[in-house]
Amino acid sequence: MADSNFVDYVKINCRSGKGGRGSTHFFRDKKVAKGGPDGGDGGRGGHIILRGNKQLWTLIHLKYRKHVIATEGGCGSRQLMTGANGKDEILDVPLGTIVRDFETGKQEFEISNDGEERILVPGGRGGWGNNHFKSPTQQTPRFAQPGEPGQEKWKILELKILADVGLVGFPNAGKSTLLSVVSAAKPEIADYPFTTLVPNLGIVRYRGDYSFVMADIPGIIEGAHTGKGLGLRFLRHIERNPSLLFVVPCDADDIMEQYKILLGELEKFNPALLKKKRILGISKCDMMDEELLNETKKEMKKHATKLKGVPVVFFSSVSHQGVSELIDTIWHSLDK
Repeated sequence: MADSNFVDYVKINCRSGKGGRGSTHFFRDKKVAKGGPDGGDGGRGGHIILRGNKQLWTLIHLKYRKHVIATEGGCGSRQLMTGANGKDEILDVPLGTIVRDFETGKQEFEISNDGEERILVPGGRGGWGNNHFKSPTQQTPRFAQPGEPGQEKWKILELKILADVGLVGFPNAGKSTLLSVVSAAKPEIADYPFTTLVPNLGIVRYRGDYSFVMADIPGIIEGAHTGKGLGLRFLRHIERNPSLLFVVPCDADDIMEQYKILLGELEKFNPALLKKKRILGISKCDMMDEELLNETKKEMKKHATKLKGVPVVFFSSVSHQGVSELIDTIWHSLDK
């Protein structure tokens, strides 16, 4: 997922097709000079439809397609022939795509399953032909319904990545390095803040037969819920993760203070995030000698009451120390 290829927000103008007009035809043949009404109905206008596609991970294919227009329905014809329906415009989107109305900002629906189809903007209904309007007192109606006009609306599509566990931490906490070690993902890694500019996904294998998806989002900084840094834009990607792994480096000035700040930013963004299962991972443990590591572990045990049962795992992505234990802990969290 290259930086320039990841798009998780698009605004598109959708115009569904107009319904076809009903026919005002009367039956005629060589034996019947003045038959009754036999005008058919107009066809339905084309819908704008969203379809879930598990092969897609981004909305980039819609980024430069600002206008989506469906075709009109065909007019009705003689012998009660209904006009052809307008061609539907089907837009494939990744799973986890949410639709919002541009004017109100209200969420309308989301696409969660592969092959799931939902009508984004319905086409206009076709008009009735004159056959529908015949009666004992009006045997030759010379009128029919026009088709309903199509609708034109601006819609917002937002992508919330579907992953099993989301990595949460400050910039340079070691999240991307962990993802690159436990999965085949190749996120950009460097020793400067905000190396990760877009979410990265990786599939983590567990004991050969099982797997789970891990998502790494750009680092959070204090004040992310107000728009500071990159956190506000990408925090929504962890709203769908059933489990969260908080990554704090062992060389932090105060591990518990960083953990509290991260929790506070999530709570201010969406209080429901605090109801998710949590794991606290202490990264970069290869930087500590055995004595200092033991001291830090004793210190963390003193905070057991504050952690409220949140498992704490010390690990190093460089030396692979504690990585297997961390994966086991994540799996048990998901398995529950």
